[in-house]
Amino acid sequence: MTKYYITTTLPYVNSEPHIGFALEIIRADVIARWQRLKGNEVFFNTGVDEHGLKIFRKAEELGISTQAYCDEMAAKFSELKSSLNLSYDNFIRTTDEHHLKAVQEFWRLSLTNGDIYKKNYQVKYCVGCELEKTESELIDNHCPDHPNQELEIIDEENYFFRFSKYQADLLKLYQDNAAFVVPSTKLNEITKFVERGLDDFSISRLKEKMPWGVPVPNDENHVMYVWFDALVNYISCLGWPDNQEKFNSFWPGIQICGKDNLRQQAAMWPAMLLSVGLKPSKQVVIDGFITSGGQKMSKSLGNVINPMAIVKEYGTDALRYYLLSQMNSFDDSDFTIEKFQAVYQADLANGLGNLAARISNLLEKNEIKITPELEINSDIFKKIDLKMKEYLFSDIMKELWLLLKNADERLSADRPWKMENKEAIKQCLEPLARNMLLVGRVLTVFMPATGEKIVNQFNQQQVNKAEPLFPRLV
Repeated sequence: MTKYYITTTLPYVNSEPHIGFALEIIRADVIARWQRLKGNEVFFNTGVDEHGLKIFRKAEELGISTQAYCDEMAAKFSELKSSLNLSYDNFIRTTDEHHLKAVQEFWRLSLTNGDIYKKNYQVKYCVGCELEKTESELIDNHCPDHPNQELEIIDEENYFFRFSKYQADLLKLYQDNAAFVVPSTKLNEITKFVERGLDDFSISRLKEKMPWGVPVPNDENHVMYVWFDALVNYISCLGWPDNQEKFNSFWPGIQICGKDNLRQQAAMWPAMLLSVGLKPSKQVVIDGFITSGGQKMSKSLGNVINPMAIVKEYGTDALRYYLLSQMNSFDDSDFTIEKFQAVYQADLANGLGNLAARISNLLEKNEIKITPELEINSDIFKKIDLKMKEYLFSDIMKELWLLLKNADERLSADRPWKMENKEAIKQCLEPLARNMLLVGRVLTVFMPATGEKIVNQFNQQQVNKAEPLFPRLV
Protein backbone atom coordinates (compact mmCIF):
# COMPACT_ATOMS: atom_id res chain seq x y z
CA MET A 1 0.00 0.00 0.00
CA THR A 2 1.34 3.42 -1.03
CA LYS A 3 0.80 6.48 1.14
CA TYR A 4 -0.52 9.48 -0.76
CA TYR A 5 -0.85 13.05 0.49
CA ILE A 6 -2.89 15.77 -1.18
CA THR A 7 -3.86 19.23 0.04
CA THR A 8 -5.83 22.21 -1.17
CA THR A 9 -4.78 25.75 -0.38
CA LEU A 10 -6.33 27.30 2.69
CA PRO A 11 -8.89 29.92 1.64
CA TYR A 12 -9.02 33.20 3.55
CA VAL A 13 -12.04 33.53 5.80
CA ASN A 14 -12.66 37.13 4.74
CA SER A 15 -15.54 35.92 2.55
CA GLU A 16 -17.80 32.89 2.21
CA PRO A 17 -16.89 29.87 0.04
CA HIS A 18 -17.05 30.68 -3.68
CA ILE A 19 -17.35 28.57 -6.83
CA GLY A 20 -13.59 28.74 -7.53
CA PHE A 21 -12.71 27.08 -4.26
CA ALA A 22 -15.52 24.56 -4.77
CA LEU A 23 -13.77 23.55 -8.01
CA GLU A 24 -10.40 23.26 -6.26
CA ILE A 25 -11.62 21.13 -3.37
CA ILE A 26 -13.87 18.90 -5.51
CA ARG A 27 -10.92 18.13 -7.79
CA ALA A 28 -8.75 17.34 -4.77
CA ASP A 29 -11.53 15.12 -3.44
CA VAL A 30 -11.73 13.21 -6.72
CA ILE A 31 -7.97 12.62 -6.69
CA ALA A 32 -8.12 11.41 -3.07
CA ARG A 33 -11.05 9.07 -3.78
CA TRP A 34 -9.34 7.66 -6.87
CA GLN A 35 -6.18 6.91 -4.90
CA ARG A 36 -8.25 5.13 -2.25
CA LEU A 37 -10.03 3.13 -4.97
CA LYS A 38 -6.57 2.01 -6.13
CA GLY A 39 -5.89 0.74 -2.61
CA ASN A 40 -3.59 3.53 -1.43
CA GLU A 41 -3.65 5.10 2.04
CA VAL A 42 -4.60 8.74 1.56
CA PHE A 43 -4.24 11.81 3.74
CA PHE A 44 -6.37 14.63 2.30
CA ASN A 45 -5.93 18.04 3.94
CA THR A 46 -7.87 21.27 3.69
CA GLY A 47 -8.87 24.05 6.08
CA VAL A 48 -8.89 27.83 6.45
CA ASP A 49 -6.35 30.65 6.70
CA GLU A 50 -7.37 32.94 9.56
CA HIS A 51 -4.55 35.47 9.94
CA GLY A 52 -3.69 38.63 8.04
CA LEU A 53 -4.62 42.26 7.68
CA LYS A 54 -7.81 41.89 5.65
CA ILE A 55 -9.27 39.42 8.14
CA PHE A 56 -8.38 41.70 11.05
CA ARG A 57 -10.06 44.62 9.27
CA LYS A 58 -13.12 42.59 8.33
CA ALA A 59 -13.73 41.75 11.98
CA GLU A 60 -13.21 45.41 12.91
CA GLU A 61 -15.73 46.42 10.27
CA LEU A 62 -18.31 44.03 11.77
CA GLY A 63 -17.55 45.16 15.30
CA ILE A 64 -16.70 41.71 16.66
CA SER A 65 -13.53 40.07 17.93
CA THR A 66 -11.27 38.64 15.25
CA GLN A 67 -11.39 35.19 16.81
CA ALA A 68 -15.20 35.22 16.96
CA TYR A 69 -15.32 36.24 13.30
CA CYS A 70 -12.88 33.47 12.34
CA ASP A 71 -14.87 30.88 14.31
CA GLU A 72 -18.05 31.83 12.48
CA MET A 73 -16.43 31.74 9.03
CA ALA A 74 -14.46 28.56 9.67
CA ALA A 75 -17.74 26.82 10.46
CA LYS A 76 -19.10 27.82 7.03
CA PHE A 77 -16.09 26.31 5.27
CA SER A 78 -16.32 23.21 7.42
CA GLU A 79 -19.90 22.74 6.19
CA LEU A 80 -18.54 22.14 2.68
CA LYS A 81 -17.71 18.57 3.73
CA SER A 82 -21.38 17.60 3.80
CA SER A 83 -22.71 19.99 1.18
CA LEU A 84 -20.12 18.99 -1.46
CA ASN A 85 -19.78 15.39 -0.19
CA LEU A 86 -16.05 15.66 0.49
CA SER A 87 -13.81 12.94 1.90
CA TYR A 88 -11.00 14.99 3.45
CA ASP A 89 -9.19 13.55 6.46
CA ASN A 90 -8.14 16.79 8.12
CA PHE A 91 -9.50 20.32 8.46
CA ILE A 92 -6.79 22.65 9.75
CA ARG A 93 -7.26 26.16 11.05
CA THR A 94 -4.21 28.39 11.23
CA THR A 95 -5.33 29.40 14.72
CA ASP A 96 -5.00 25.77 15.91
CA GLU A 97 -2.59 25.42 18.81
CA HIS A 98 -0.45 22.76 17.13
CA HIS A 99 -0.13 24.84 13.98
CA LEU A 100 0.97 27.91 15.95
CA LYS A 101 3.72 25.90 17.65
CA ALA A 102 4.81 24.33 14.35
CA VAL A 103 5.10 27.73 12.66
CA GLN A 104 7.21 29.09 15.50
CA GLU A 105 9.52 26.06 15.31
CA PHE A 106 9.79 26.54 11.54
CA TRP A 107 10.78 30.17 12.18
CA ARG A 108 13.44 29.15 14.72
CA LEU A 109 15.00 26.64 12.31
CA SER A 110 15.10 29.14 9.44
CA LEU A 111 16.57 31.78 11.76
CA THR A 112 19.23 29.35 13.02
CA ASN A 113 20.16 28.58 9.41
CA GLY A 114 20.76 32.28 8.75
CA ASP A 115 17.76 32.88 6.52
CA ILE A 116 15.88 35.42 8.65
CA TYR A 117 17.10 38.95 9.33
CA LYS A 118 15.68 42.36 10.23
CA LYS A 119 15.71 45.60 8.25
CA ASN A 120 13.77 48.77 7.53
CA TYR A 121 11.93 48.91 4.24
CA GLN A 122 9.20 50.65 2.29
CA VAL A 123 6.95 48.84 -0.14
CA LYS A 124 3.59 49.05 -1.91
CA TYR A 125 1.27 46.41 -0.51
CA CYS A 126 -2.01 44.91 -1.80
CA VAL A 127 -4.20 43.90 1.14
CA GLY A 128 -6.41 41.86 -1.23
CA CYS A 129 -3.49 39.61 -2.23
CA GLU A 130 -1.65 40.03 1.08
CA LEU A 131 1.44 40.54 -1.12
CA GLU A 132 4.04 43.19 -1.85
CA LYS A 133 3.80 44.63 -5.35
CA THR A 134 6.59 45.89 -7.60
CA GLU A 135 6.03 48.67 -10.13
CA SER A 136 6.18 46.18 -13.02
CA GLU A 137 3.23 44.26 -11.55
CA LEU A 138 0.94 47.27 -11.31
CA ILE A 139 -1.53 48.72 -13.80
CA ASP A 140 -2.25 52.42 -13.23
CA ASN A 141 -0.71 52.04 -9.78
CA HIS A 142 -3.24 49.34 -8.85
CA CYS A 143 -3.00 45.59 -8.39
CA PRO A 144 -4.51 43.98 -11.53
CA ASP A 145 -6.30 41.37 -9.36
CA HIS A 146 -7.81 44.01 -7.04
CA PRO A 147 -8.14 47.15 -9.20
CA ASN A 148 -10.73 48.73 -6.88
CA GLN A 149 -8.45 48.65 -3.83
CA GLU A 150 -5.89 51.32 -3.14
CA LEU A 151 -2.38 50.05 -2.50
CA GLU A 152 -0.98 50.71 0.95
CA ILE A 153 2.53 51.86 1.76
CA ILE A 154 4.30 49.84 4.42
CA ASP A 155 7.22 51.73 5.94
CA GLU A 156 8.58 49.95 9.00
CA GLU A 157 11.17 47.57 10.37
CA ASN A 158 10.35 43.94 9.56
CA TYR A 159 11.94 40.53 9.55
CA PHE A 160 12.88 39.23 6.10
CA PHE A 161 13.37 35.80 4.57
CA ARG A 162 16.44 35.30 2.34
CA PHE A 163 14.45 34.33 -0.74
CA SER A 164 17.29 35.51 -2.99
CA LYS A 165 19.57 32.83 -1.54
CA TYR A 166 17.49 30.07 -3.14
CA GLN A 167 17.36 31.23 -6.77
CA ALA A 168 19.77 28.56 -8.01
CA ASP A 169 18.15 25.83 -5.91
CA LEU A 170 14.69 26.66 -7.26
CA LEU A 171 15.87 26.71 -10.86
CA LYS A 172 17.52 23.31 -10.36
CA LEU A 173 14.29 22.00 -8.82
CA TYR A 174 12.32 23.10 -11.90
CA GLN A 175 14.94 21.76 -14.31
CA ASP A 176 15.21 18.36 -12.62
CA ASN A 177 11.44 17.93 -12.17
CA ALA A 178 9.59 18.73 -15.37
CA ALA A 179 6.27 17.87 -13.71
CA PHE A 180 6.89 19.83 -10.49
CA VAL A 181 4.35 22.43 -11.65
CA VAL A 182 1.52 21.50 -14.01
CA PRO A 183 0.55 22.63 -16.53
CA SER A 184 3.94 23.17 -18.18
CA THR A 185 2.97 26.73 -19.08
CA LYS A 186 2.89 27.55 -15.36
CA LEU A 187 6.25 25.87 -14.81
CA ASN A 188 7.65 28.09 -17.56
CA GLU A 189 6.04 31.12 -15.93
CA ILE A 190 7.50 30.49 -12.49
CA THR A 191 10.88 29.62 -14.00
CA LYS A 192 11.02 32.98 -15.77
CA PHE A 193 9.97 34.74 -12.56
CA VAL A 194 12.83 33.15 -10.62
CA GLU A 195 15.33 33.70 -13.45
CA ARG A 196 14.72 37.47 -13.25
CA GLY A 197 16.10 37.44 -9.72
CA LEU A 198 14.47 37.12 -6.32
CA ASP A 199 13.98 39.80 -3.70
CA ASP A 200 13.95 38.82 -0.05
CA PHE A 201 10.42 39.17 1.28
CA SER A 202 9.05 40.50 4.54
CA ILE A 203 7.82 37.84 6.95
CA SER A 204 6.62 39.96 9.88
CA ARG A 205 4.44 42.92 10.76
CA LEU A 206 4.59 45.28 13.72
CA LYS A 207 2.14 44.00 16.31
CA GLU A 208 1.00 47.52 17.21
CA LYS A 209 -0.23 48.00 13.62
CA MET A 210 -1.54 44.49 12.94
CA PRO A 211 -1.92 42.35 16.08
CA TRP A 212 -3.71 39.41 14.42
CA GLY A 213 -0.95 36.92 13.65
CA VAL A 214 1.37 34.26 15.04
CA PRO A 215 3.78 35.81 17.59
CA VAL A 216 7.39 35.92 16.41
CA PRO A 217 9.56 33.88 18.81
CA ASN A 218 11.53 36.06 21.23
CA ASP A 219 10.19 39.34 19.83
CA GLU A 220 6.93 40.57 21.35
CA ASN A 221 6.79 43.52 18.94
CA HIS A 222 6.23 41.43 15.80
CA VAL A 223 3.75 38.92 14.44
CA MET A 224 4.38 36.73 11.41
CA TYR A 225 3.40 37.70 7.89
CA VAL A 226 0.33 35.71 6.87
CA TRP A 227 1.90 33.79 3.97
CA PHE A 228 4.85 32.60 6.06
CA ASP A 229 2.41 31.32 8.66
CA ALA A 230 -0.19 29.79 6.34
CA LEU A 231 2.16 27.83 4.08
CA VAL A 232 3.48 25.82 7.03
CA ASN A 233 0.04 24.19 7.36
CA TYR A 234 1.04 21.75 4.61
CA ILE A 235 3.42 20.07 7.04
CA SER A 236 1.92 20.95 10.43
CA CYS A 237 -1.22 19.04 9.40
CA LEU A 238 0.97 15.93 9.13
CA GLY A 239 2.14 16.32 12.71
CA TRP A 240 5.42 18.11 11.95
CA PRO A 241 7.64 18.62 13.91
CA ASP A 242 6.40 16.36 16.73
CA ASN A 243 5.17 13.30 14.82
CA GLN A 244 8.10 12.59 12.53
CA GLU A 245 6.89 9.08 11.72
CA LYS A 246 3.59 10.31 10.28
CA PHE A 247 5.22 13.27 8.57
CA ASN A 248 7.93 11.21 6.88
CA SER A 249 5.45 8.56 5.74
CA PHE A 250 3.29 11.05 3.80
CA TRP A 251 5.58 13.95 2.85
CA PRO A 252 6.13 15.16 0.16
CA GLY A 253 2.68 15.44 -1.42
CA ILE A 254 0.51 17.08 -4.06
CA GLN A 255 -0.77 20.66 -3.76
CA ILE A 256 -3.81 21.96 -5.66
CA CYS A 257 -4.17 25.72 -6.03
CA GLY A 258 -5.45 28.55 -8.20
CA LYS A 259 -3.20 30.38 -10.65
CA ASP A 260 -3.05 33.42 -8.36
CA ASN A 261 -1.12 31.21 -5.92
CA LEU A 262 1.66 30.23 -8.32
CA ARG A 263 4.42 32.35 -6.78
CA GLN A 264 3.60 31.42 -3.20
CA GLN A 265 3.17 27.67 -3.76
CA ALA A 266 5.86 27.03 -6.38
CA ALA A 267 8.63 29.44 -5.30
CA MET A 268 8.20 30.91 -1.81
CA TRP A 269 7.16 27.65 -0.15
CA PRO A 270 9.86 25.43 -1.72
CA ALA A 271 12.49 28.00 -0.71
CA MET A 272 11.16 28.02 2.85
CA LEU A 273 11.30 24.21 2.97
CA LEU A 274 14.87 24.18 1.69
CA SER A 275 15.74 26.69 4.41
CA VAL A 276 14.78 24.23 7.16
CA GLY A 277 16.19 21.15 5.42
CA LEU A 278 12.93 19.62 4.20
CA LYS A 279 12.05 18.27 0.76
CA PRO A 280 9.90 20.45 -1.53
CA SER A 281 6.39 19.29 -2.41
CA LYS A 282 6.09 16.51 -4.96
CA GLN A 283 3.91 18.54 -7.33
CA VAL A 284 1.93 21.77 -7.56
CA VAL A 285 -1.22 21.61 -9.72
CA ILE A 286 -2.50 24.99 -10.93
CA ASP A 287 -6.20 25.55 -11.67
CA GLY A 288 -7.58 28.31 -13.86
CA PHE A 289 -10.23 30.80 -12.76
CA ILE A 290 -13.99 30.50 -13.23
CA THR A 291 -15.62 33.40 -15.04
CA SER A 292 -19.33 34.09 -15.44
CA GLY A 293 -20.67 35.25 -18.77
CA GLY A 294 -17.10 35.84 -19.92
CA GLN A 295 -16.38 38.27 -17.08
CA LYS A 296 -14.64 38.04 -13.74
CA MET A 297 -17.20 37.41 -11.02
CA SER A 298 -18.04 40.40 -8.86
CA LYS A 299 -20.90 41.47 -6.63
CA SER A 300 -21.20 44.77 -8.51
CA LEU A 301 -21.81 42.93 -11.81
CA GLY A 302 -24.26 40.58 -10.13
CA ASN A 303 -22.67 37.51 -11.76
CA VAL A 304 -21.35 35.74 -8.67
CA ILE A 305 -22.18 32.01 -8.63
CA ASN A 306 -22.95 30.68 -5.16
CA PRO A 307 -22.06 26.96 -5.07
CA MET A 308 -24.34 26.33 -2.09
CA ALA A 309 -27.31 27.76 -3.96
CA ILE A 310 -26.61 25.38 -6.86
CA VAL A 311 -26.41 22.42 -4.48
CA LYS A 312 -29.64 23.39 -2.75
CA GLU A 313 -31.61 23.57 -5.99
CA TYR A 314 -30.00 20.86 -8.16
CA GLY A 315 -28.07 18.60 -5.78
CA THR A 316 -24.42 18.04 -4.94
CA ASP A 317 -23.62 15.61 -7.74
CA ALA A 318 -25.10 17.90 -10.38
CA LEU A 319 -22.62 20.59 -9.34
CA ARG A 320 -19.75 18.09 -9.09
CA TYR A 321 -20.55 16.77 -12.58
CA TYR A 322 -20.68 20.20 -14.15
CA LEU A 323 -17.41 21.37 -12.58
CA LEU A 324 -15.61 18.15 -13.49
CA SER A 325 -16.98 17.83 -17.03
CA GLN A 326 -17.25 21.42 -18.23
CA MET A 327 -14.34 23.25 -16.58
CA ASN A 328 -10.97 23.16 -18.31
CA SER A 329 -8.33 21.44 -16.18
CA PHE A 330 -5.89 24.35 -16.30
CA ASP A 331 -7.32 27.30 -18.22
CA ASP A 332 -10.08 29.74 -17.28
CA SER A 333 -13.62 28.42 -17.80
CA ASP A 334 -17.05 30.00 -17.88
CA PHE A 335 -20.01 29.16 -15.67
CA THR A 336 -23.54 30.46 -16.14
CA ILE A 337 -26.81 29.10 -14.81
CA GLU A 338 -28.09 28.73 -18.37
CA LYS A 339 -25.12 26.55 -19.38
CA PHE A 340 -25.44 24.56 -16.18
CA GLN A 341 -29.15 23.86 -16.74
CA ALA A 342 -28.55 22.79 -20.34
CA VAL A 343 -25.84 20.31 -19.31
CA TYR A 344 -27.95 19.05 -16.39
CA GLN A 345 -30.89 18.33 -18.69
CA ALA A 346 -28.86 16.73 -21.49
CA ASP A 347 -26.23 14.73 -19.61
CA LEU A 348 -27.88 13.92 -16.29
CA ALA A 349 -31.67 13.90 -16.60
CA ASN A 350 -31.95 12.75 -20.24
CA GLY A 351 -28.60 10.92 -20.30
CA LEU A 352 -27.42 9.00 -17.25
CA GLY A 353 -30.71 9.10 -15.36
CA ASN A 354 -32.89 8.11 -18.30
CA LEU A 355 -30.65 5.21 -19.32
CA ALA A 356 -30.54 3.77 -15.80
CA ALA A 357 -34.32 4.00 -15.60
CA ARG A 358 -34.88 2.32 -18.99
CA ILE A 359 -32.58 -0.62 -18.31
CA SER A 360 -33.82 -1.22 -14.75
CA ASN A 361 -37.48 -0.89 -15.79
CA LEU A 362 -37.06 -3.51 -18.53
CA LEU A 363 -35.28 -5.91 -16.15
CA GLU A 364 -37.98 -5.52 -13.51
CA LYS A 365 -40.90 -5.68 -15.94
CA ASN A 366 -39.62 -8.89 -17.55
CA GLU A 367 -38.54 -10.37 -14.20
CA ILE A 368 -35.08 -11.07 -15.58
CA LYS A 369 -32.35 -12.12 -13.18
CA ILE A 370 -28.76 -11.34 -14.09
CA THR A 371 -25.30 -12.14 -12.79
CA PRO A 372 -23.79 -8.80 -11.80
CA GLU A 373 -20.05 -8.22 -12.20
CA LEU A 374 -18.62 -5.44 -10.05
CA GLU A 375 -15.00 -5.73 -11.19
CA ILE A 376 -13.78 -2.67 -13.00
CA ASN A 377 -12.91 -3.36 -16.62
CA SER A 378 -9.10 -3.23 -16.67
CA ASP A 379 -8.85 -1.36 -19.97
CA ILE A 380 -11.27 1.35 -18.85
CA PHE A 381 -9.61 1.58 -15.45
CA LYS A 382 -6.14 1.95 -16.99
CA LYS A 383 -7.39 4.58 -19.42
CA ILE A 384 -8.99 6.61 -16.61
CA ASP A 385 -5.91 6.19 -14.41
CA LEU A 386 -3.67 7.65 -17.12
CA LYS A 387 -5.97 10.64 -17.48
CA MET A 388 -6.12 11.06 -13.69
CA LYS A 389 -2.33 11.30 -13.59
CA GLU A 390 -2.63 14.27 -15.97
CA TYR A 391 -5.65 15.74 -14.09
CA LEU A 392 -7.82 15.58 -17.23
CA PHE A 393 -11.14 15.42 -15.41
CA SER A 394 -13.34 16.50 -18.32
CA ASP A 395 -11.75 13.84 -20.56
CA ILE A 396 -12.65 11.18 -18.00
CA MET A 397 -16.25 12.38 -17.91
CA LYS A 398 -16.36 12.19 -21.71
CA GLU A 399 -15.02 8.63 -21.56
CA LEU A 400 -17.76 7.56 -19.14
CA TRP A 401 -20.52 9.31 -21.06
CA LEU A 402 -19.31 7.64 -24.26
CA LEU A 403 -19.93 4.28 -22.53
CA LEU A 404 -23.43 5.49 -21.66
CA LYS A 405 -24.04 6.70 -25.20
CA ASN A 406 -22.97 3.36 -26.66
CA ALA A 407 -25.24 1.52 -24.23
CA ASP A 408 -28.15 3.79 -25.13
CA GLU A 409 -27.58 3.20 -28.85
CA ARG A 410 -27.40 -0.56 -28.29
CA LEU A 411 -30.67 -0.45 -26.38
CA SER A 412 -32.39 1.53 -29.12
CA ALA A 413 -31.03 -0.72 -31.85
CA ASP A 414 -31.94 -4.05 -30.21
CA ARG A 415 -35.33 -2.85 -28.90
CA PRO A 416 -35.73 -5.51 -26.18
CA TRP A 417 -39.22 -4.19 -25.40
CA LYS A 418 -40.27 -5.69 -28.72
CA MET A 419 -38.78 -9.09 -27.95
CA GLU A 420 -40.92 -12.01 -26.78
CA ASN A 421 -38.12 -14.48 -25.97
CA LYS A 422 -37.03 -13.96 -22.35
CA GLU A 423 -33.53 -15.35 -22.95
CA ALA A 424 -33.01 -12.96 -25.87
CA ILE A 425 -34.10 -10.06 -23.65
CA LYS A 426 -31.62 -11.18 -21.00
CA GLN A 427 -28.78 -11.44 -23.53
CA CYS A 428 -29.50 -7.85 -24.53
CA LEU A 429 -29.98 -6.35 -21.08
CA GLU A 430 -27.41 -8.19 -18.96
CA PRO A 431 -24.30 -6.60 -20.58
CA LEU A 432 -26.02 -3.20 -20.41
CA ALA A 433 -26.70 -3.68 -16.71
CA ARG A 434 -23.07 -4.63 -16.15
CA ASN A 435 -22.06 -1.55 -18.08
CA MET A 436 -24.17 0.58 -15.74
CA LEU A 437 -22.51 -1.15 -12.79
CA LEU A 438 -19.07 -0.33 -14.18
CA VAL A 439 -20.01 3.32 -14.71
CA GLY A 440 -21.54 3.49 -11.25
CA ARG A 441 -18.40 2.06 -9.66
CA VAL A 442 -16.19 4.69 -11.30
CA LEU A 443 -18.71 7.43 -10.51
CA THR A 444 -18.35 6.71 -6.77
CA VAL A 445 -15.14 8.74 -7.16
CA PHE A 446 -16.57 11.63 -9.17
CA MET A 447 -20.23 11.75 -8.12
CA PRO A 448 -20.21 9.63 -4.95
CA ALA A 449 -23.90 9.57 -4.02
CA THR A 450 -25.02 8.90 -7.61
CA GLY A 451 -22.36 6.24 -8.10
CA GLU A 452 -23.42 4.45 -4.92
CA LYS A 453 -27.09 4.53 -5.97
CA ILE A 454 -26.21 2.96 -9.33
CA VAL A 455 -24.00 0.30 -7.73
CA ASN A 456 -26.68 -0.58 -5.17
CA GLN A 457 -29.33 -0.76 -7.90
CA PHE A 458 -27.42 -2.88 -10.44
CA ASN A 459 -25.29 -5.03 -8.14
CA GLN A 460 -27.99 -7.65 -7.59
CA GLN A 461 -29.64 -10.46 -9.50
CA GLN A 462 -33.06 -8.86 -9.69
CA VAL A 463 -32.65 -5.22 -10.66
CA ASN A 464 -35.62 -2.99 -9.85
CA LYS A 465 -36.48 0.44 -11.11
CA ALA A 466 -35.75 3.21 -8.61
CA GLU A 467 -36.53 6.90 -8.21
CA PRO A 468 -35.05 9.06 -11.01
CA LEU A 469 -31.39 9.89 -10.40
CA PHE A 470 -31.85 13.39 -11.78
CA PRO A 471 -35.41 14.73 -12.18
CA ARG A 472 -36.01 16.64 -15.37
CA LEU A 473 -36.19 20.41 -15.07
CA VAL A 474 -39.68 21.86 -15.34
